[in-house]
Amino acid sequence: MKFEKTPLKDCFILTPEVYPDHRGIFLESYHKKKFNEITGLNLEFVQDNQSVSKKGVLRGLHFQSGEFAQAKLVRVIYGEVLDVVVDLRPDSPTFKESYNIILSDQNQHQLYIPQGFAHGFITLSETSVFSYKCDRFYYPGSESGVIYNDPDLAIDWKFPEDELILSEKDTKLPTLKELFP
Repeated sequence: MKFEKTPLKDCFILTPEVYPDHRGIFLESYHKKKFNEITGLNLEFVQDNQSVSKKGVLRGLHFQSGEFAQAKLVRVIYGEVLDVVVDLRPDSPTFKESYNIILSDQNQHQLYIPQGFAHGFITLSETSVFSYKCDRFYYPGSESGVIYNDPDLAIDWKFPEDELILSEKDTKLPTLKELFP
């Protein structure tokens, strides 16, 4: 497994070794011992989630706060997405900075997102199957987010804004200035 740092503190890319042959491919998407050794972390993932989205669906930017904050290991099983994270940890040197990466079934990249980050993605292919492991259980009372088009973040979602498909909830998320006055 290959390990690569991102510009955001504690956030990194993992790429598993892929074994292709005449039948297709095989890869080990997660191995706790190897993950902990390569990252220096000792995480216990407790919940796996999966979403299926059509082209233009933007999910995010979401996070859970307080004792329910989640670290995530995300990947695309099928299709291609632009994955975006924002560091919301006030004591971090990369506080309020964002990072984006293309995750796809072709590049097999996985993104580790530490607790205290907002996370979102947009499906760029016709369909995507997105999978993520979480180190804390989902708790609706701690759910929050940052609006996808926050002018202070100026995220280029690589998609025409008038063609985005959003949930009603995601259109009403606060800005960074509202979260951190």
